[in-house]
Amino acid sequence: MPSVELNQPIPEFEAEATGEQTVRPSDLRGKNVVIYFYPKDNTPGCTTEGQDFRDRMADFEAQDTVIFGVSRDGLRAHENFRAKHEFPFHLISDKSEQLCNLFDVIKLKKLYGKEHMGIERSTFLIDKDGVLRQEWRGVKVPGHVDEVLEATKAL
Repeated sequence: MPSVELNQPIPEFEAEATGEQTVRPSDLRGKNVVIYFYPKDNTPGCTTEGQDFRDRMADFEAQDTVIFGVSRDGLRAHENFRAKHEFPFHLISDKSEQLCNLFDVIKLKKLYGKEHMGIERSTFLIDKDGVLRQEWRGVKVPGHVDEVLEATKAL
């Protein structure tokens, strides 16, 4: 499968999301799309990042932008995480790592001195024509959502 490239259309894919949705890029044409990848539901950084997107949702909607969070957690965990924190956007389950590989976010990480392959916190901004316009890799949570919102306004 090809990987995404800046200023190129996103390849077509299908992904299962909360709310019994199937997400396809072709179904999202006409809206800006933010896809953010995070390591794990209910961990401190991932929770804060989701809450930051939640708290700015009206600002993103004013820019005709939809948001999806993606991790390798299952749909049941996603539904619980989404409900617990009242996320107004959907979460995509990528247990097969199809999207993680497409967006090249699986990286060697270290935790407590041990190495493992995991999701590098990353965000991607796709315009209304389905073209990848901006990417952030190795994201630090504080201030990130504001940066993504400013980039969305610039589209």
